[in-house]
Amino acid sequence: MITLYSKPNCMQCKFTKEYLSNHNIKYKEINVMEDLDSLAHIKDDLGYQTLPVIETDTGNSWFGFRPDLLEGLNG
Repeated sequence: MITLYSKPNCMQCKFTKEYLSNHNIKYKEINVMEDLDSLAHIKDDLGYQTLPVIETDTGNSWFGFRPDLLEGLNG
């Protein structure tokens, strides 16, 4: 399962969600403005300061709208 950490009014988050939906890639979205534990996770554990953050079940992660990396995800 892919986890998408996002926040409202984030254009790169919107683009990422659209890409995942348009390519039938299942994901779980977490709004970090509502889930402060997840916000701490992406900052403290993963080391990111920018959204969106994608985390895969294989332990890979990245930030930003990255179609080149999203392309490799299975639907």
